[in-house]
Amino acid sequence: MIQPITPEAIAGAVRDGYMNRVITSVNDHDIHISVMHAPYKWHFHPDSDETFIVIEGTLVIDLDDRAVPLRAGQMLTVPAGTRHRTRPLGARSVNLTIERRDAAIVLCD
Repeated sequence: MIQPITPEAIAGAVRDGYMNRVITSVNDHDIHISVMHAPYKWHFHPDSDETFIVIEGTLVIDLDDRAVPLRAGQMLTVPAGTRHRTRPLGARSVNLTIERRDAAIVLCD
């Protein structure tokens, strides 16, 4: 059944910690919603770019050579194979993430 999805309602149910789940799929890509109250681990995806669209707060994407802050309404694509981590700037961030379905993730030290 075709129904609208309201990311704000999904995010509103998360009070602390970290939540990341697929909310829909488009062709061979999944769209995740992520609610962050703490940093996620350093990692990379060897076979998929990853696009972040911030819908609440500020999300910082740490790369090896710099940190890129994204505010609500901004987006950034991290190319496949690029080591990165994400973290909220402030108490919380909410973002949509688009990546290839079943994309591999390699955690780094």
